This record gives sequence, C-alpha cells and structure tokens, in this order.
Amino acid sequence: QGCTQKYIVKNYFYYYLFKFSAALGEEIFYITFLPFTYWNIDHSVSRRMIIVWSIVMYIGQVSKDILKWPRPLSPPVVKLEMRTNAEYGMPSTHAMAATAISFSFFIATMNQYKYPFELGLVAAFVFSTLVCLSRLYTGMHTVLDVIGGALISAALLTLLYPAWDTIDHLLLTSPFCPLFSIAVPLVLCYNYPKLDYYSPTRGDTTTILGAAAGATVGFWLNNQYAAPAYTSKSFQPGFPLVTSTMVLMLARFFVGISVVLLTRWVTKSVVLGALGYRYKFPIHDLQARRRLEVEVPYKFVTYSSVGFTATVIVPLLHELLGLM
Repeated sequence: QGCTQKYIVKNYFYYYLFKFSAALGEEIFYITFLPFTYWNIDHSVSRRMIIVWSIVMYIGQVSKDILKWPRPLSPPVVKLEMRTNAEYGMPSTHAMAATAISFSFFIATMNQYKYPFELGLVAAFVFSTLVCLSRLYTGMHTVLDVIGGALISAALLTLLYPAWDTIDHLLLTSPFCPLFSIAVPLVLCYNYPKLDYYSPTRGDTTTILGAAAGATVGFWLNNQYAAPAYTSKSFQPGFPLVTSTMVLMLARFFVGISVVLLTRWVTKSVVLGALGYRYKFPIHDLQARRRLEVEVPYKFVTYSSVGFTATVIVPLLHELLGLM
C-alpha cells in the first residue's frame, strides 16, 4: 500500500548502507552479479549458484503465500520500501537469497581458487548479514522473518550440496534437459498458490524461474555444441589483479549487460504487445498485466530470453569482439 509514515534521515551512513544492502537481494543484483560470474570467473560456479538460487527462491516465495504471515505493522515500524509491502513476510526471501548466493559462491570456489578459507567465510557471512540487517532497518521484516529465511536457506543449501554435482551433470548432458528446464518451471508458475488479492510474489517467482530456465538451456547448448563445460578454460581466469585483465573483465561485463538489458526491453515489448493483441488490452494496463494468463507468459518468456542471452549470445559476442 506504500509507506504509511513520514520519516527524517538522521544517519545517512546507515541509511545508504542498508538501502544498498537491500538492493543486493533484488533483481538489479541478480541480473548483474550472476552473469558477471559466468562471463568472468567460472562457468561451474555460476551454474551452481543459479541452481541453488532458483530452488531456494521458489521455496521461499511459495512459503510466504502458504504461511501468510503479515509484515511488521506501520506504525510503529517505519517502512522505507513500497513495492514489497504487498507481500507476506515469513520467510524473508532477501535473507534466503543472500545466504544462498554468498555461501554457494564460497563453497563452489574454495576448492578451485587459492584464497584464505577464513576470508571467504567472513565475506559470505558479512554479505548475508548486511542484507538481513537491511530488512530490519527498512522495516520490511521482523527478526523472526529474517532468521527463518536465513535458516531455511542454510538448510536447503546443506541438502543440495551433496547432489549439486550430480544435478549439474544431468543438466549439462541429459537430452531431456531443455524440455525439463522449460516445462517444470512453467507448470510451477501456472500452479502458484492463489491469494485473495494480487501480490507480486507470483510475478517475481516467474521472473526467477524464467531466468534460470533460459540459463539452463544455454548451459546445455554450450556443453553440447560449443565448448564442453568440463574442459573449457577460456572463461576461468580466477580472481586476477592484473590491470589489463581487469579492464578486459569490465569490457566483458559492460558489453554483456548492455545486450542483456536490450534483450529484456525488446522481448518484454514484443511479448506484451502480442498478449495485448490476443487478450484485447493496452500494454500499459497494469491490472490486465497482473492476470495469470498475461503475467506468467510475459515474464517467463522475457526472463528466459535474458537467461539464454546471458549464457549463449553474450559469450559468442565476446568471442567475436576479441574479449575472450
């Protein structure tokens, strides 16, 4: 419903720190950091992070709409965000995503790259803690929401870790991977728990599953027809500190993110236009875009295109431009 209280910022350090930390659990972070790891660090690390992230986020989003625990009341809490106020609170998916991404990145890299174990552990802990604290500071979650989200994510990561090599292998080599990667997320999105009023959780879940589906199909295609995932070293520079290499990494990132954002804009416009023609509504009609038959296909197609572009089209463009 929006912010219900006016507020005055007295400590700008905490205000901007936690506003920034909150953004680390949102789309702007996912659409930049996850592709960055694929383009510049390691294919296997990126694949494992995306697998864990999509599973954890789906379970977290569905749990919210099953449990239906309200967010903190305002007043007395001052809420600094508006959009997510329409969602339920338990568990905090920001806390779940931050815990899943930071610790899966740490676990996936600790045996592949040379850096102090303690440093990686502290970095993962600090990252997830900042995001968790940001949800309290912005008034969007209770302490129980945040702790519950972090613990659920940790439990899921513990359960997935022994199997993630097997899952990764099947997604790369199984001939059924493309069909499975598209059909299962679509079924889950169309059968998302129904609420008495509109909540952005279904749309956000569709965005996440769509991006993961497109990326997974891209992983499979790359392994089948481009460079096999288990032998390619071209995308595995580790953590270089050489200036020229850093410039190359930044060039890959800016080229890649430009193409990804362009893909998102073009695909969204085309799909919404087609759905608007099919169901007879103007593309700027927000209520129409929230309908199940519109929201799921438009977000799924848009973000699966983003995931596919990030894993297939962008690497080909990098090679064409000599950025390998």
